[in-house]
Amino acid sequence: MTEIAIAAKSTRKERMAWYFYDFGNSAYAAVVLLAIYSAYFQGVVVGGAEGSRLWGLSVGVAMLVVAIISPFLGSLADFSGTKKRFLFFFTALSCLFTAGLFFAEEGSVAIGMGFFILAEIGYRSAQVFYNGLLPEIAAPEEIGRISGNGWAIGTAGGVVCLLIILPLVVMIDSNFIIRLSMVITAVFFAASAVPIFLWLPERAERRSLPAGASYFTLAIKELRDTFNTTKEFKEFLKFMLAFLVYNDGVIMALDFAAIIGAVLYGLDQTGLIIFVILVQVTNVIGAYIFGHVVDKYGSKRALALSILVMIGGVIWLYFNRSLTVFYIIGGIAGIGMAGIQSISRTMVALFSPPGKSAKFYGMFAVTGRTSSFIGPAVYGWIAADAAIWYQKQGQSITLAEQSGQRLAILSIAIFLFVGLLLLWQVNETKGAKESKA
Repeated sequence: MTEIAIAAKSTRKERMAWYFYDFGNSAYAAVVLLAIYSAYFQGVVVGGAEGSRLWGLSVGVAMLVVAIISPFLGSLADFSGTKKRFLFFFTALSCLFTAGLFFAEEGSVAIGMGFFILAEIGYRSAQVFYNGLLPEIAAPEEIGRISGNGWAIGTAGGVVCLLIILPLVVMIDSNFIIRLSMVITAVFFAASAVPIFLWLPERAERRSLPAGASYFTLAIKELRDTFNTTKEFKEFLKFMLAFLVYNDGVIMALDFAAIIGAVLYGLDQTGLIIFVILVQVTNVIGAYIFGHVVDKYGSKRALALSILVMIGGVIWLYFNRSLTVFYIIGGIAGIGMAGIQSISRTMVALFSPPGKSAKFYGMFAVTGRTSSFIGPAVYGWIAADAAIWYQKQGQSITLAEQSGQRLAILSIAIFLFVGLLLLWQVNETKGAKESKA
């Protein structure tokens, strides 16, 4: 059965169910990764500079596990005909342990790290099966539009969940409310996921494994085939190397934004929620702006500009001491991030030969997951070790922690700048010709 035939049977209700899932899982990202739990873990569960190290380690461990198991999950999604079962399992895993973060009190480091790692593994792994359902509800020519709709609705979901939590945080400023917000987020995610299990039938049929094959061997073969397919396209591989580096800078900025706001500017949870809402809104604006920049100046120039915007924001952040300006920098970063993320996907399409886009996007996904565990671990290590060094030089504990954060902020700029230099070696015109040859 072809993708077009499958998509022709999907209804608006079924597509809305797919959108609603993104609405819920984006709430997890907004609350746990961005606005609330990261800063709470760093400042309360662990405390001090060591909190930054352990947060970076937690993110890195979760992403490393996901990077290792994703190819095997992809094979399951392709051959098992049970995407929804695995989607349910990993969604339940994420929701259960997100709610479990309620028990991460001051000093509960093992719970705070362990439950977060499991929630993050569930969240990231579920996306493999969620994305795998897209071809079942959209014809090939519709995938870009429907995927974009999901991204926009997902962003709205993150904002809505933060707006639900914000009044509670304003009225009752306590760690109990922060912990309760984890339960609220888990319920929000779970409730938003219900329609996809009730309304969206799984149309893909179970495919027989080749003789002597297993999901493990299929995954290895798929990785080998992906590499063999893409290795002849030099410009694409150069682009993947650049993406590997600058994407790390983006991940570092996202994972540590709330911690930076709390440590350097003394933002409480109310301020952090407002900050993340601002970043989310400007992210949407940035996607719109850079869409027009791509049309006018080309993908590579537009991507380079978006990275420069991010670099400028990061350097400004290093020197900045004003809380008001921190919010302004957050808005600028939101615009730059949107450009980097959206244009990177566009360039993969530009470099993909007809009929082989799945392989190229597979390489893109593997590269993204591989890079995502390196940057956060590096940032956390620099922030913690630098704080210890500054303290030995006579700075107070608070000032040393702030100095360590500022030094770590520069590491974000370094990743982005090196990635930009590598991107500049990519010949966009030549790459597009390679794809058509």
